[in-house]
Amino acid sequence: MKAENFTIKPILKDMVSSELISSDEASRIYSNFKDDDKKHLNPLVAISNTIPSAKTDNKKLSLTDLCEWAASEAGVEYYHIDPLKIDVGPVMDIVSYQYAEQNSILPIKATANTVVFATSKPHSMKWQQELEQLLNREVSFVFANPKDVDRYRSEFYALSNSISKAKDLDTNTDIRESLDQLVELGRSGQLDAEHHHVIQVVDWLLQYAFDQRASDIHLEPRKERGEIRFRIDGVLQHVYQVPPNVMLAMTSRLKTLGRMDISERRRPQDGRLKTRKPDGTEIELRLSTIQTAQGEKMVMRIFDPEVLQRSFSELGISQRELSLWDTLTRRTHGVVLVTGPTGSGKTTTLYSTLRKLATSEVNVCTIEDPIEMVEPAFNQMQMHSAIGLDFAAGVRALLRQDPDIIMVGEIRDLETAEMAIQASLTGHLVLATLHTNDACSAIVRLQELGIPGYLINASVLGVMAQRLVRKLCPHCKQVKPMDPEVWKNATAGWKMNPTNASEAEGCLECRHTGYQGRVGLYEMMELTPACKKLIDEDASLDMLQTQSIKDGLIPLKMAGLKKVAEGQSSLEEVFRVTPF
Repeated sequence: MKAENFTIKPILKDMVSSELISSDEASRIYSNFKDDDKKHLNPLVAISNTIPSAKTDNKKLSLTDLCEWAASEAGVEYYHIDPLKIDVGPVMDIVSYQYAEQNSILPIKATANTVVFATSKPHSMKWQQELEQLLNREVSFVFANPKDVDRYRSEFYALSNSISKAKDLDTNTDIRESLDQLVELGRSGQLDAEHHHVIQVVDWLLQYAFDQRASDIHLEPRKERGEIRFRIDGVLQHVYQVPPNVMLAMTSRLKTLGRMDISERRRPQDGRLKTRKPDGTEIELRLSTIQTAQGEKMVMRIFDPEVLQRSFSELGISQRELSLWDTLTRRTHGVVLVTGPTGSGKTTTLYSTLRKLATSEVNVCTIEDPIEMVEPAFNQMQMHSAIGLDFAAGVRALLRQDPDIIMVGEIRDLETAEMAIQASLTGHLVLATLHTNDACSAIVRLQELGIPGYLINASVLGVMAQRLVRKLCPHCKQVKPMDPEVWKNATAGWKMNPTNASEAEGCLECRHTGYQGRVGLYEMMELTPACKKLIDEDASLDMLQTQSIKDGLIPLKMAGLKKVAEGQSSLEEVFRVTPF
């Protein structure tokens, strides 16, 4: 397909030649277009709205597929616009929004000597020569999805303009006062331009994080700039840099929305806010601030209610672990522990379990620090150390509330551990978390806190340790035989056939990382009679682990290697997150 033939009729003709559609389908599609569609719609967008594809079992051919084909036919590089890889501030200063819109282009990369534009109209390139003369730089172009070009052009220029306007706020005035006024004006709908731009940047930040599947948003002050980063699939990624005063205004705006004290910047604060995704889904965010050498740092943890509604099979737990977990959590009394580092999915596990257990016949109470997500089916209590309400005091208070099931946010000290055990011995099911590397280490941690072996044996039913590993991208992964020697060393005697072991080189869908989404690894330890005997004898951790494996425990690393054998993850990823 030649660039000058970038119209509906020639494109349909080329699609017939490429056997994407039949000539009869091309005639039918063309006859259905209105004159306005032919004049005003990008031809690829117009065609993708109606075209079936013989190569995809009569399923609708996506616009991305059609764009990749068109780029190949025209001999032009296809480029997928990844917002996380574009330094929005500098590139948006190259040409005006009006000029970019008029020519259907978007600047995506710039150096001292070159500029690269994404275009959705490769047949109209008059602008290339104009800009080369005007900018005195080499101007090149790539072809991109027309909808992406239009969407990100609007978003990027609006964001760049908002930050530019916010940067011009008078830094000599009291920013706290400005933000107080901002909130009041926002409620009354009488915002002036400067305040409006601060709000626009914050709104963009939240919606952008949702689009990118971020679990955390970091606002980090630096000496000469403010750094914005997202945690996506467990890994932090740079998003944007803003001037320090804009970062301060954004932090204050978010603190106000989270009902935090914007005048207090010396001590850490916690808050929460609710907002909505573009599709209307309600999202809750937990806010946390601390004071650093360069200013106030904020982290926002994003809680998606849909995650808590997933079944354990969707989360990646195997049938053995799921059966044992259900058996332990259906008991009427005892302690069940969940262990793992921050961000390993403990909250999802506990909330998903409690949602199943919280029927109309039982009273479910929790003591948390902080309350991760408000759940109507639970009676949730926030820990407040300043008034003496710690975990131990919380459990003591909950015991007077006629509970059936108690969830303790974290066992941190001997007193909390003793209260949890006492609650289980008096006829309550207690779910609690610990921060240890694996399941067996949780027993050793209780002993180190001062809990005698006989009490552990009388109360603890079992321990679940867990991790989250990134999944190989389903769009670019391919089955690849595992090196026998490497696999033998990795499995260390465990019989496991890596039939579907795969690797992913990276594609547009996964931002060329090779990973998309995460899956859980679980290690379930049940306190069998043999384990209890070792606990009574104060046996070492190694002896306890050896016995637990004999009793059926599958270590986290082996659970991860099973995911590798099934083609869900990679050796590198499993070794990265599991304990050695």
